[in-house]
Amino acid sequence: MLIFMVRHGIAEDTHRGGRDEDRELTEEGRLRLADVFRRMGKANIRPAVILTSPLVRARQTAEIAVQALKCGVAPETTPRLTPEATPEDVWDEIRDHREVQSLMLVGHEPLFSRTVAYLLNSPTLQVDVKKGSVTAIEVQSFRGGLPQGVLKWMLTPKLCG
Repeated sequence: MLIFMVRHGIAEDTHRGGRDEDRELTEEGRLRLADVFRRMGKANIRPAVILTSPLVRARQTAEIAVQALKCGVAPETTPRLTPEATPEDVWDEIRDHREVQSLMLVGHEPLFSRTVAYLLNSPTLQVDVKKGSVTAIEVQSFRGGLPQGVLKWMLTPKLCG
């Protein structure tokens, strides 16, 4: 399975309602995400399933991915991708979808940097997961307790602009 981990795009610092989970993407965040997904589309990347954190900025990021990549699938929300989740939660979610060839996960920091290290079975690995970036990891086996992923590539908005 190829896993595309997408950190949400640039979001407003505070939402007028004051709740962190309601923060929306900024126009700059939307434009940078469109650039990243356009680059992915040129490589014919079309995830079979898109899972997203229920927070507004992540859901908006997932919707931009669906439109830009012409996936034809609706994003599904899961609490296993919220900022409070653990890499083990994310791994459980991935294993629940092990029948698909490719899976996009849309979420947050610090969860994603820790999850990248976990999926690569390198718990001390330091990873800088930028807003709007995509990290592609291949997991070939779901046997055993811990993942044995291989980092395929990382793409940041700065490289696409």
